Parts: sequence; C-alpha cells; structure tokens
Amino acid sequence: MSCIFCRIIAGELPADVVFEDEHVIAFRDINPLAPVHVLVVPKQHYASLDELPSGDTSTAGHLLLSVIETAKRLDVAGGYKVVTNCGERAGQVVLHLHFHILAGKKFAP
Repeated sequence: MSCIFCRIIAGELPADVVFEDEHVIAFRDINPLAPVHVLVVPKQHYASLDELPSGDTSTAGHLLLSVIETAKRLDVAGGYKVVTNCGERAGQVVLHLHFHILAGKKFAP
C-alpha cells in the first residue's frame, strides 16, 4: 500500500486523530498552514473529488457532515476555511481525496 493516507487509515502510520467513524478519519496535518490544520479523509480510497461516484450523495454528504463535526470538536465552528485540491495541477500532493480544515488565524477574502 503506497498511499500515505491509506496507511494511516490501516494503522500502519501514526496520526494525531481528532475524529473518526466507520467511513471517515480526521487528523492533524504534519505541515500545518494555520494554527488549526486538520485533514478530513474518507476511508475508501478516491484519488480526488473527481473520482467520487456521480450520484453518491451518501458519501459526499457524510464527508461534509464530518467536516462540520470535526470543526465542532476542534472548537472552531463558525470560523474556519475548508479546502480541497483536485489533481496535481491544483496543488494536490497526496492523491487520496481529503478536505483541509484551516482555522485559528484571519484569512484574506
């Protein structure tokens, strides 16, 4: 298994987990870009948002609700940014769908 996020999900690599359920795991980014920087990752491997199956509103909805729950647990609800990069040209480094929760500083509009 070469995907670093799949290895974290499998328990092969350590992570500072802040939320987890049967479908999603959220953990602190090892190279944070803000005081709070957490990644919300589906446990099923999709390379990017483009690979999420069309019409799979259950998975898509669960991912977004997991972002909200993670923000609440981090005590940043109402003051955070959510970002996902889709593909290497957009700056995606790890080719496993993930959402960044960024908080703890003021962001430019």
